[in-house]
Amino acid sequence: MAQKRLSKAKRALEVLARLKRLYADATCSLNYSNTLELLVATMLSAQCTDERVNQVTPALFQAYPDVYCLAAADLADLEKLVKSTGFYRNKAKNIRGACEKIVRDFQAEVPQTMAALLTLPGVARKTANVVLAHGYGINAGVTVDTHVKRLSQRLGLTQHQDPGKIEQDLIALLPQPDWENWSIRLIYHGRAVCRARNPNCAGCELADLCPSAPSLTGR
Repeated sequence: MAQKRLSKAKRALEVLARLKRLYADATCSLNYSNTLELLVATMLSAQCTDERVNQVTPALFQAYPDVYCLAAADLADLEKLVKSTGFYRNKAKNIRGACEKIVRDFQAEVPQTMAALLTLPGVARKTANVVLAHGYGINAGVTVDTHVKRLSQRLGLTQHQDPGKIEQDLIALLPQPDWENWSIRLIYHGRAVCRARNPNCAGCELADLCPSAPSLTGR
């Protein structure tokens, strides 16, 4: 049977196995030293590259080194520090608001449950999944960013456009311990090979599994 005709479940597991081999050392690209910094960096990464976020956060965390400082931050100053990440007014407002709520409602500690994280301003499932997985080692779901969405669709693992529905499709196909490393490795592959424009199908180690890839000699 051709690899492209595998069931979704078998295809997903084979893709996962290959991603583990191809990107054995893949990890979160954001720089952070504690869970609060991870939360803030992930909030800043919306519609922004991790590289840009990593350029911004050193000065931000030097100016506001803990949750109390961020909760009391001058909004105009915060906006200035995060401006280059885009949508800076909303990001600054949400970062301060999230930290205010963490201080007020969570004893100044970043929450460790999905339900609690989702009560923070500016935090949706994508951010919460990253924080739980990399901050606390809890695989509560599958992080769906633009790379994960695009590649999961191209690989025939979902037909949905909504990230929440894509996440549920992937949760059903993948072992829970691999939920987050699936996302990280798929992001690496999306950046390096399966780009939004001009994907390198000829050089892709997943091409024989991918319904979207053209038939390649020898595959």
